[in-house]
Amino acid sequence: MISHHLLLCATPTKALCCDPAAGAASWDTLKRLVREWGLEDPARRPEGIVLRTKADCLRICSGGPVLLIWPEGVVYGEVSPERIERILREHVIGGTPIEEWVVERMPFSPAPNG
Repeated sequence: MISHHLLLCATPTKALCCDPAAGAASWDTLKRLVREWGLEDPARRPEGIVLRTKADCLRICSGGPVLLIWPEGVVYGEVSPERIERILREHVIGGTPIEEWVVERMPFSPAPNG
């Protein structure tokens, strides 16, 4: 089971949202903390694992690095390495989005059956 999927626009090809070096630093921090905290380990996360994906573009072309958290559809801007830990701790683990960093909410709807 998956509890969250974190999509980080970290290394944009056209670099419209952020400096690719800043994005790469945020990605490295996200990847390290997800591993260190066992968030991708089903044995440690009975409520569901946390997946992470490095995205080229999330079509929010400013204020990056940009992080989209599924299934809530919460988008964080200016996701520096320093912000990653707090986002993981308070939002992903604790369930409380950090409202002052939220730049958008994207509603998701389930795929139709059929």
